Amino acid sequence: MIELLILPLLAGCGVALAAGPLGSFAVWRRMAYFGDTLAHSALIGVAIGLFFSINITVAIIVSSLFIAAALVLLEQKNTLSTDTILGILSHSALAVGLICVSAFSSARVNLFGYLFGDFLIVSTADVIAIFTVAFIVIGLLMFFWRGLIMISTDEDLARVEGNNVEGLRMLLMLLMAAVIALAMKVVGVLLITALLIIPAATSRKLSSSPEAMVIIAPLIGMLSVLSGLLASFFWDVPAGPAVVVVSALFFLTVNICYRKRS
Repeated sequence: MIELLILPLLAGCGVALAAGPLGSFAVWRRMAYFGDTLAHSALIGVAIGLFFSINITVAIIVSSLFIAAALVLLEQKNTLSTDTILGILSHSALAVGLICVSAFSSARVNLFGYLFGDFLIVSTADVIAIFTVAFIVIGLLMFFWRGLIMISTDEDLARVEGNNVEGLRMLLMLLMAAVIALAMKVVGVLLITALLIIPAATSRKLSSSPEAMVIIAPLIGMLSVLSGLLASFFWDVPAGPAVVVVSALFFLTVNICYRKRS
């Protein structure tokens, strides 16, 4: 029976490999709520993909871009704070997505699977796609590392130094959308932001530099995936939520130990 966990474990580790470094930037730039909004908008992408019979991953990325563009437009036209606008967009996107996806027959749509993921239905092709995107994400983050670090520290200084701040923001958004699209099948819409943010937030306590943080974060994510899958196997609990709970326990443990030492 342990053999059944090999593909889910590989898929989860691939997602953690991409989500860890990307989550670090989300933590530095305080983009957790933005990631949550993108994750919720993914359901709209699912509905678009099913309705027009196009690749669902591509449809999710398109819907994420639409939500990001809507955020930029609303920020320019409104006096509301960004977190308020994100809250409105996030829950509105989730509600619209749920309605649209539910409109399809249950034979075509596994709504529970989209919301909470299903490690056990991951295929070899899914694992290959996840690792391909993970390596692309890591490669792009390494290539644009200096500019991304600068905009995460001080956007005005980054602009003075000649960095394309808007372009780098767009890059982070695209990479986050791609990771969310792939991770939906594994951990689901409602849990992907947790896999992005919690390992990165945990590694922040254990890191002395940005480079260390983006290395430790995916390791914590992979350990969470392994522990969550084992918990799911032995205690018959849903795998996706189990992974997130284990990740949260690691976060609490590190924070408690850190406080005791200090």
